[in-house]
Amino acid sequence: MSEIGNSNEIGDLNLTYLLLAQRLVKEDAPTAMFRLGMSKELADLLGNLSLSQIVKLASSSLLLCRFRFDDHPILSALTRDGKNLSLQQAHTAILLSGQHVEMAR
Repeated sequence: MSEIGNSNEIGDLNLTYLLLAQRLVKEDAPTAMFRLGMSKELADLLGNLSLSQIVKLASSSLLLCRFRFDDHPILSALTRDGKNLSLQQAHTAILLSGQHVEMAR
């Protein structure tokens, strides 16, 4: 795949992420902050961006979202075969929420 193709795909991913994140922030900022792992300041900034600002920001060749599967217990909890799916999902949510608290420190 060419470098231009990768940049276009990153831009598309950035745009999709930013539009979704902004929608979540506008609908329910505290929940969006928790789910996306962002501060109130960042949520306020994102919520107030115009569409043209989002498009310009998304065109960056840098990936703007962060995947939070860098912690072994989280990835393990998500991939473990278990009989009780709701318990597995609750355990994963607890692990992710603890990660959010650590990031805020």
